[in-house]
Amino acid sequence: MAAVEGLRHGMAGNTGQIVCGRQFMNSLEDSSLEEVKRAIEEEPFLADYYEIGDKYVKSKDGRIWFTFVGLDRNLGSIKSKGRILLMWVDEAEPVTAEAWSVVEPTLREEGSDWNAELWVTWNPKRRNAAVEERYRGSSDPLVKIVECNWKDNPAFPARLERQRTRDLAERPHMYGHVWEGDYLEVAEGAYYSEALAHAKLEGRIGLVPADDLLTFQAFMDIGGTGARADAFTIWVCQFVGLEVRVLDYYEAQGQPFKTHHDWLLERGYHSKRTTIWLPHDGANQDKVNDTSYEAEFRRAGFTVQVVPNQGKGAAKQRVEAARKLFPSIRFNEATTEAGRAALGWYHEKRDEIRGIGLGPEHDWSSHGADSFGLMCVVYKPPQPLKPLPRPKIHRTFV
Repeated sequence: MAAVEGLRHGMAGNTGQIVCGRQFMNSLEDSSLEEVKRAIEEEPFLADYYEIGDKYVKSKDGRIWFTFVGLDRNLGSIKSKGRILLMWVDEAEPVTAEAWSVVEPTLREEGSDWNAELWVTWNPKRRNAAVEERYRGSSDPLVKIVECNWKDNPAFPARLERQRTRDLAERPHMYGHVWEGDYLEVAEGAYYSEALAHAKLEGRIGLVPADDLLTFQAFMDIGGTGARADAFTIWVCQFVGLEVRVLDYYEAQGQPFKTHHDWLLERGYHSKRTTIWLPHDGANQDKVNDTSYEAEFRRAGFTVQVVPNQGKGAAKQRVEAARKLFPSIRFNEATTEAGRAALGWYHEKRDEIRGIGLGPEHDWSSHGADSFGLMCVVYKPPQPLKPLPRPKIHRTFV
């Protein structure tokens, strides 16, 4: 389509360049050059218009030429480029916000019935990627979004179809991202990747209502105050018989107790209906505010339970408890998205040289995973009722 756009401009008498960019391009081998060449060669009407060399593509009339750039190193050179008719940025998921702020002002060419355009193509990976926030979430009427997938390809190869169906059967936790354009919600080798995939396939991630007759259980992993403090996380759930309904997730960093408390109240988790579950260090004094979370929540009127220290191997115990309980868990999709992202990323730290696991990686995902694991450790399935003893029957014979 970039070649077609160049042809259209050339036939209209316009002169300029088609710029093909990627975030990382150390040489032409990393660029879109070969894709452009192949596309032109496959269409006779394009092959008639363009001249193709080892390292260039240009029109035979000299009006249109292709330029290939990397956005990680050549931002300054892009500013000086003139007569850009079209800029196509491929594999745009890692392109930074800084790069977009430089790219857009370079597209200043316009005619009586046209203006320079920016085309962006990417495979979604992160919800907070700059390209997602700048374009996919844009309300600008001039921004047009097209979602195109394997289903839209009339020439989808049989070989890829075999691979797609095999991934669906054997790697369901990665299938959505690889084949359906979903965000990358699970890391390869993550503790809960397969469990989350099965929950999605089985319809256990969706609209999950609260039971008005039951109390809420709020499981927390505490963080301190200050910019470098660990995140404070909360999972809110209800234990409904053999089912765990996960209703909400909260995460904040460096915030005081009041911020967490206010969130609970705003969401309707009031002290009379909510039990607070804290890890063992919830009883410790905060270094900044000289109080404990246990004391503060009790002062706010909540029922508070502090889970004793599980000792050595506590993280592994939480993982195993969560894996065992996962088939009984349902997630309210709209309010637990960030928490499920943390669960999907929570993975083992590996020593690749020795080929051994070193326990859970302590990163952004571990705080949400720890409070989730605490919930799973605490949960106890309801015990079946014992049968009533048979009444003794006294018979009197006359």
